[in-house]
Amino acid sequence: MAISAEDVMKLRDQTGVSVMECKKALEEAAGDFNKAIEILGTRAAASALKKADRTLGAGSVAAYVHSNAQVGALVALACETDFVSKNEEFAKLAYDIAMHAAAMRPANTEELMQQQFIKDPSKTIADLISGATQKFGERVEISSLSVLAVK
Repeated sequence: MAISAEDVMKLRDQTGVSVMECKKALEEAAGDFNKAIEILGTRAAASALKKADRTLGAGSVAAYVHSNAQVGALVALACETDFVSKNEEFAKLAYDIAMHAAAMRPANTEELMQQQFIKDPSKTIADLISGATQKFGERVEISSLSVLAVK
């Protein structure tokens, strides 16, 4: 089955994964878009395992304060290089995780990693981190979390 460039770009826009990886996943899935997303998810987890022993030397801190000013969260998202830490998508990921933490108020990072992401319940925070590792080609980890609430 021939995979169209439009399908590859659609998958890339949705996942942020490289064009070649999207094309390979679509070919493996015989053009089935949902199956290709599953394949990319599996590869993301494998990619994260391969990079688990790499040193984290950079990162980004994101803060979110809810509009009622009653709850907020700080998240330090670590990566290997400044190149990735300065990436706009990396900073957005850190912010989204901080927003999630403010809403769900996890007790610690381990609990946070197991929670379903509030913007997309089909993914956990761990899935987001694995996906970021695949997308950026570096180890990504939540190195610090703090949730503050008035009550």
